[in-house]
Amino acid sequence: RKPYYSAVFIHIILFVTGKNVTFVAKVDSSQMLRKPTMKWLKGKWMDLGSKAGKHLQFKESYDRNTKIYTYELTIVKVVDGDAGGYRCEVTSKDKCDSCTFDISVEDAGEDAGELDFSGLLKKRERKQKEEPEIDVDVWEILKNAKPCDYEKIAFQYGITDLRGLLKRLKKMKKVEPKKSDAFLKKLGPAYSVEKGKKIHLNVELSDPNAQVRWLRNGQEIKPSAKYDPLFLHISVGGIRKLTINKCTLADDAAYECVVGEEKSFTEVFVQEPPVTITKMLDDIHVVVGEKVEFEVEVSDEGANVKWMKDGVELSRDGKYRFKKDGTKHWLIINEATAEDIGTYYVYTSGGESKAELEVEEKELEVLQSIADLTLKAAEQAVFKCEVSDEKVTGKWFKDGVEVTPSNRIKMTHIGRTHKLVIDDVKPEDAGDYTFVPDGYALSLSAKLNFLGKRENQSFFKSKFKFQQIKIDYVPRQEPPKIHLDTTGSFVNKNTIIVVAGNKLRFDVDITGEPPPTVCWKKGDTLTQKDHAGEPSDSDFAGEHLDQHKTTEGRVRVETRKNLSYFVIEGAERSDEGLYHITVTNPAGEDKADVMVKIVDVPDPPENVKCTAVGEDSASIQWDPPKFDGGVPVKGYLMERKKKGSSRWTRLNFDIYESTTYEAKKMIEGVLYEMRVFAVNGIGISQPSASSKPFMPIAPTSEPTRLTVEDVTDGTCALKWLPPERIGAGGIDGYIIEYCVEGATEWVQANETPVEKNSYRVRGLPVGEKMLFRVTAVNIAGRSPPAVMAQAVTIREIVERPKIRLPRQLRTKYIKRVGEKVNLVIPFQGKPRPVVTWLKDGAPLDTKLVNIRTSDVDTILFIRQAAREHSGQYTLSVQIENMEDKVTLEIQIVDKPGPPIAATVTDVWGFNAALEWKPPKDNGNCEITGYTIQKADLKTKEWFMVLEHNRRPSCTVSDLVMGNEYTFRVFSENICGMSDDAGISKNTAAITKTGLKQKQQPYKEKDMCSSPKFITPLVDRSVIAGYSAAISCAVRGHPKPKIIWMKNKMIIGENPKYLMQNNQGVLTLNIRKPSLFDGGKYTCRAINDLGQDEVECKLEVRGMVKNLHHLQCVTLTMT
Repeated sequence: RKPYYSAVFIHIILFVTGKNVTFVAKVDSSQMLRKPTMKWLKGKWMDLGSKAGKHLQFKESYDRNTKIYTYELTIVKVVDGDAGGYRCEVTSKDKCDSCTFDISVEDAGEDAGELDFSGLLKKRERKQKEEPEIDVDVWEILKNAKPCDYEKIAFQYGITDLRGLLKRLKKMKKVEPKKSDAFLKKLGPAYSVEKGKKIHLNVELSDPNAQVRWLRNGQEIKPSAKYDPLFLHISVGGIRKLTINKCTLADDAAYECVVGEEKSFTEVFVQEPPVTITKMLDDIHVVVGEKVEFEVEVSDEGANVKWMKDGVELSRDGKYRFKKDGTKHWLIINEATAEDIGTYYVYTSGGESKAELEVEEKELEVLQSIADLTLKAAEQAVFKCEVSDEKVTGKWFKDGVEVTPSNRIKMTHIGRTHKLVIDDVKPEDAGDYTFVPDGYALSLSAKLNFLGKRENQSFFKSKFKFQQIKIDYVPRQEPPKIHLDTTGSFVNKNTIIVVAGNKLRFDVDITGEPPPTVCWKKGDTLTQKDHAGEPSDSDFAGEHLDQHKTTEGRVRVETRKNLSYFVIEGAERSDEGLYHITVTNPAGEDKADVMVKIVDVPDPPENVKCTAVGEDSASIQWDPPKFDGGVPVKGYLMERKKKGSSRWTRLNFDIYESTTYEAKKMIEGVLYEMRVFAVNGIGISQPSASSKPFMPIAPTSEPTRLTVEDVTDGTCALKWLPPERIGAGGIDGYIIEYCVEGATEWVQANETPVEKNSYRVRGLPVGEKMLFRVTAVNIAGRSPPAVMAQAVTIREIVERPKIRLPRQLRTKYIKRVGEKVNLVIPFQGKPRPVVTWLKDGAPLDTKLVNIRTSDVDTILFIRQAAREHSGQYTLSVQIENMEDKVTLEIQIVDKPGPPIAATVTDVWGFNAALEWKPPKDNGNCEITGYTIQKADLKTKEWFMVLEHNRRPSCTVSDLVMGNEYTFRVFSENICGMSDDAGISKNTAAITKTGLKQKQQPYKEKDMCSSPKFITPLVDRSVIAGYSAAISCAVRGHPKPKIIWMKNKMIIGENPKYLMQNNQGVLTLNIRKPSLFDGGKYTCRAINDLGQDEVECKLEVRGMVKNLHHLQCVTLTMT
C-alpha cells in the first residue's frame, strides 16, 4: 500500500489459545525516496516494538524487483491477554497509512478428548512432502452434514475433541438469525468511518410504504434545528438511508432502525485519523545567548506533540518552554548555550520531523567605531565607540601606553557605549588613541590632531598716553600659500579615503596678504570660489553649488579666516576623484591637489550554483562581485535553507576566502537553496540571488558479486547483486559495458538501464577475451563500476548433461485422486539438451500430462490426478551422444472400497466373532486397517467397536443380553476410510437366561410448578459511563418466560440492554448507563401455572467538576 490516508477497516479474527499466529503487511515503496517506518501498536498507543522477545517476534524483508517491503508480526502461543484491538502504521516523511484489526481468543475447552496413541505407534509409510492445501472451513462442512457423518469429518480433519466439537456446533446452530418479514436487507453488524467524513446506513424494506424510525443509543432521531445539518433521511422505494455528515466522536454510538415491531441494530465506530506534520522543522544556526524557536505545524488543532532531543523527551522546565496556537506548536529556548547543540525531534501519532541546532560562540560586533579628531587648544576631545555586548569592558591606550584617568581625562562605560573625554586639549594630547575590549582580539583606533593659533595677540594694553603721530599705511603683500596637513585622514600623500555614506570634512590652512581667493575644482569643473578672508553664506554656497552638482547642499566649501573647509555630506561613489585647490591674490598664486577615494561594501556575488551533490553534502560555486567596494574582498559568508522555508541558516562565521564551498550536515532527499555574502574591510554586502534548488543524493556504491552465469557463441550472461549502500535516491537501473582485453575503450551494451540483476550481452566476437563491468544508476549519477576480475573467452562450452533429481522424487511419489501434480526437475548441460519423457517405456500422452521445458529445468504438470496417471516415468536429457536418464514412480491413490462378505461366525455368552474379506478396490495402495461398528436392531444407532483393526476378523465383547446386533466394517488406507461399509449378512442375538424380571409399571412424577424467585434483585448504585449488571435466580416448570421492565415499562430489544438466562440465573447488562437509566427495574417470570416478580432500585451517579477543586456529587434519577 502506498502511504496515504485511507479508510480504516475492522477485521475480527478468532484464534484458539496455544496456537501461533502471523500477520503480514506489505508496503509499496515505488514512489518513496527512503525506507518507510512500520509500527505495530496494540490499543491506542502501546508500541509492540518494545515488547519483542519470545512471545512477540518481528520480521521484515524487501523485494528489490517489485520494490515491496514485507513486515511480519508473529505471536507465539496465543494467550487470553493477546485479545484486543491492534493497528499497524506505516509512515514516510509526512505521509501515513494504517490498518486496524481485532483479535478474539477462545479457550480450547477443559474437557478435551484424549488422543488415540495406539494408531500413532503402528507402522506407517513415510509421508511425502505435499503441496499446501486450500484452507477449508470445517464448521461450514459440519453445519451442512448429517449427524452420522460428524465422526468421519472429525477424523478426516484431525479433530480429536469430539465432545467439544458437538458443544460448539450446537451453539452455532442456536445463533442462526431468523428470517425477517419487514427487512429484505438489514444493517451490517458494524460500520467504521474516519472523523470528519460521511457515512451512509442503508436498509431495504419488504413494504415500500412502511414507516421507519431511526434511533441512536435508544433515543429517536427527529428532524430539528439541531439535527437537520447532521442527519439526513432519504427514502427511495424500499430503501431507507440515514446519512451522517462530518462524523465526530459523539457519533460513535449504537444505531437501530425500527419498522413496526422489528428492529435492525448496528454500531458506528468513529476513527480518529493519525495526526500528520504539514510543516516540517527547520535547521537553526544561532550564537550563544540568542533565543531559539522551533516551529512545527500539524494537521489537527487538538493534537498533542512530543518533543525530544537526541532520544530524550523534553519536559517543561525553566530551560524549555512549549507554546501552542491552533495547529502550530513551538519549542522555545530562551538563551542558547553550547549544551543545546544536537538533533531535536517532534513526534505526532502519524508522523515525525527533526532539525539540527548549531550554536556558535558569540562574536563581538562593532556598532560604532571611534573617529579621528582635529581640535584647537582648550577644546574638548570625545572619543566614542559602541559594541554589541553591554557586559564587555575595555582599556584605552595612547601611543601604546594605557591611559589613566585624571581631573582632565575621564573614561565612562554606559551600556554598550564606551567614551574617552579629554578636557582642555593641549599639544601633548595629540597622538594615536586605541580602545581594546577585554577578552577579544579586537582594537579600535583613531588619531587626535592638535591645531595651533596663528592670530597675533596684543601684549600691551593701552595704559599709557602716546603722542599722536600721523603715519601713512602701505598694505603689506604676501604671496598665498596652501598648508596641507598630511596626517589624519590621509592614507598617503594628498589622498583621503572615505567610507560611502559617511561625512568628509577637510580643513586647509591658507596664508597670504591680502587674503587670497580660494577656488575648488574636481577635474575641470568649478566646485566653489570664495575669498578666504570673508565668511561664506552656507545657503549661498548650497545655491551656488547647485549649478555644478546634482545633489543640493551635499558638497560644499566653507571659508573662515585663514581656513577653507571642504565638506561632503553622505559620500557617494560619484564623489571619488582628483580635487584641485587654487588660491590667488595680487602677490601671487598657489595650487594643491587632493585625491578623494570613496570605499563601500562590495556588490553581491553572482551566479551561485550547485556543482555536485553527495549523500549529506553539496559543492557550491559562485563568481566574485563585479565591484569590490574599492577595498579588496576578504572573503565570503554562506547561508542555506530548506525549500519552502523562510529561515536561513549561517554556515560559517569565519570569513571563507575561496569561491567554492562544500556544505555538509545536510539531510539526504531534502531540497535546499543557498546564497552568498561578500565581505571586505568596510562591511558585508547584500545577499546574492538564491541558487536553484538542489537535493543532496549520493550515487550508490558499486554492484557486488559480478559473475558470469553462461557463455555461448556470441553471448555472455552476467549476474550480480545490488550495491551494499543505496541511499535515498534508490536505483533506477544498471549499465553494462564491455571491452576487449588490453583495450581501453568501453562499449555500452544496453541503451536504457536494466532493472533486473542479470543481463545477457549479445553480439560479442567469438573467440575473443572480453572484460565486463556493471554500473548502478540513479538520480545522482553513476556509481563506481564493478569490474570483472578476469577476462571471459566468448566460446560455447560443452557441458555433460546431468539431471538434478529432487530428494522427494527419489522414492515413490504419492498423490490423491483429484489433487494437482507439479514436478519441477532441474538439469544442466550445454548447449541446450534435448529432453524426452516416457511413461512405462512408451511416449508420453500430452493430452493427459502437460510438459514444459526451459533451458535449465523441465516441469511435469497434471491438473487433476487420476489413477491412470500412476506408473513409471522416465526422463532423458541428451546432448549429441551424451545422455542422462532418471526414473520416477508416481502413484495416484484413492479411498478403498467396502470390505466384502462380512459374516458373524460365532456367538457365545456376551461375545460375537466377526470375519470379512478385503475389498476388491484397495484404492491403489495398501489397506492399513478396518473400523468396526455395531447397532442394536431396536434403536438402529451405530456405535464404535474397534478402530484401525489390521486383521480381517475380530471379536466383539460386552454385548447386552436380550439384544440382537448387526455389524458393519469400513476399510482404511492412507486416504482415509471407505465411503461405504460392508454390512454383516447375519446378526448376533444374545439370548436371555432362565431368569426373567417382571418390570413394574413406571409412574412419572409431576414436576410442574409455578415460577418462584429463589434469589431476589438487589438495589445497586453505579457510576455513569461504566457498564453495570443486575442478577436474580428463578425456578419453575415448564420453563417460564422472562420479562424485564424499567419503571413498569417493558424494555424490549433495546441494544443498550443485554438479557441473559443461564440455567435459571437471570442477568440484565446495561451498557454505559447514563443518569436517565436510573429507576426501578422489575423482572417477571410467567408460565401456565402462574407468575412471580422481583424488583430493585438502580441509582446512577455522575461526576461534577467544581471550578476550584474536584468534588463528587451523587445525581440520582428515579
